[in-house]
Amino acid sequence: MTLRLVLGDQLHIGHPWFTRPSPDVTFLMMEVRQETDYARHHIQKIAAFFAAMRAFAATLEEQGHRVRYLRLDDADNRQDIPANLSSIAAEAGADRIEYMLPDEYRLDHQLREFAESTSLPCGAVDSGHFLTERKDVENMFAGKTQYLMERFYRDMRRKHDVLMENGEPAGGRWNYDRENRKRWNGEVEAPGGTDLRTDVTDIASMLRHSGVDTMGNIDANALAWPVTRGQALQRLAQFIEHALPHFGTWQDAMSTGSPFLFHSLLSFALNVKLLHPMEVIRAAEDSWRNDPARYGLPQVEGFIRQILGWREYMRGIYWAHMPEYAEMNALGHDRALPAFFWTAETGMSCMRHTISQSLEHAYAHHIQRLMVTGNFALLAGIDPDEVDSWYLGIYIDAIEWVEITNTRGMSQYADGGIVGSKPYVSSANYINRMSDYCGGCRYDRKKRHGDDACPFNSLYWHFLERHRDRFSGNPRMAQMYRVFDRMDAEERRATLQQAETWLAQLEAL
Repeated sequence: MTLRLVLGDQLHIGHPWFTRPSPDVTFLMMEVRQETDYARHHIQKIAAFFAAMRAFAATLEEQGHRVRYLRLDDADNRQDIPANLSSIAAEAGADRIEYMLPDEYRLDHQLREFAESTSLPCGAVDSGHFLTERKDVENMFAGKTQYLMERFYRDMRRKHDVLMENGEPAGGRWNYDRENRKRWNGEVEAPGGTDLRTDVTDIASMLRHSGVDTMGNIDANALAWPVTRGQALQRLAQFIEHALPHFGTWQDAMSTGSPFLFHSLLSFALNVKLLHPMEVIRAAEDSWRNDPARYGLPQVEGFIRQILGWREYMRGIYWAHMPEYAEMNALGHDRALPAFFWTAETGMSCMRHTISQSLEHAYAHHIQRLMVTGNFALLAGIDPDEVDSWYLGIYIDAIEWVEITNTRGMSQYADGGIVGSKPYVSSANYINRMSDYCGGCRYDRKKRHGDDACPFNSLYWHFLERHRDRFSGNPRMAQMYRVFDRMDAEERRATLQQAETWLAQLEAL
């Protein structure tokens, strides 16, 4: 008998393993403290994973497969993946163990070590989910110090014939990013998220009784994230119908009036493999081909770029540079993450709103993560280890292969420029341009110094000054150094001194 391990993010019902039941195969799924405790996770994240895993196990059983499922509070649960594999294999009389290749380095390493140490023969197969192999991105940019997502994205468009016409990009352009940067003022009503509701009361209760340390809030009677393939397909259809026609235009916008705006809310379903990326891509592309007047190219291309381009690209960078990537700290940042990242108790309106939303929904979209919380952490010189841990724990879609490259690379520039050609930093101007956060804030977005000056302003110039040797020669940043150098000497001094004051009292901001 073969024992096959299915991890919590490998819920791909289309995988060849699940084509037909076999009396000689048992699938093993497990909820373990190893996975709940390696970071402090949002309670909705753990609840959604366990709910999705339990539903998937039930589906396999309904289809006639043999399944052994360990719940977190089962008496015979060793709370460790290799230990459970060994004990269940012995219990079931297995003569072979198989697993799908994990998407996280730590699990890949752990299972390879287990396979080498156990007396049973072991085999590994691909998860059948991604559109690239692990090393495709590394091979494409062999010998290069910096990777270019645009080149990768164009190659993927050609390879998979997505938004292409006669070998050329539909509409004559590869990228509509310039049309994807509009501030939302309510001129088009946002759909308002999802109407999905899953009761996870028993899971939430189990987590509390088991003493699992979590963060955030949960309505255990109405978890709003898709945890079955049916719910994921329902959410995809809702997005295509109600949000995709406006997605591109406002994909970078932020608003106190809507936590979700026109975003798909599909990342959790994609990352646990309830949906295949190509079915999502084709659904978006088909909407444009069938009704180009309603679904403009800037809307659809902006969405497809995130999945076909960015998602696959960041995974490739992950496998090209792990495990060293997790230790990178190119800027030498070492400050502690302020406590308000866990409580949202800060006078900065943009930070308060973004963190509150994250604690409430286990969600913030990419610009909130990059240009609000990530921007602040970078400007303040926060240790990227602490930033990584927070992002990995708080967001429902955060699995290390996609989180760490976005956080340590794109957001914190800790990789020294592998992902981005420049650090993504800004003053209050950008936040005000893309959101309504600055209205009513206790800090004045127009001031650089003074007790009521927006901390982002002085911290921005302080960041540039303390890293002048590294960035002043960067063509994309040289202009800002010229702006700073043209300021009155007293203005520069007061601005840098204000930043020093803020850095000395981050907890009080």
